[in-house]
Amino acid sequence: MVRAEQLVGSEWAEWYRLTPIQRWLESEKLWMTYMALGGSLDPEPDTQSPFFDAKEPRARAAHGRSGVRVLRRGRV
Repeated sequence: MVRAEQLVGSEWAEWYRLTPIQRWLESEKLWMTYMALGGSLDPEPDTQSPFFDAKEPRARAAHGRSGVRVLRRGRV
């Protein structure tokens, strides 16, 4: 018999052992942390879209800094 740890590692195996309700509750905690750190549910503007208008006013973060975003996409 194959163990979950062999397929996905110990951290994910622990997640898979949770019931759907337990996963939901853990996800709620993650979302609360994300929002507390300044995350936003507003979508990022799609600069590749033909409907993107760079002159259109957008809401800014209350603290004046940029929101949560990817800083580096390449390998380190």
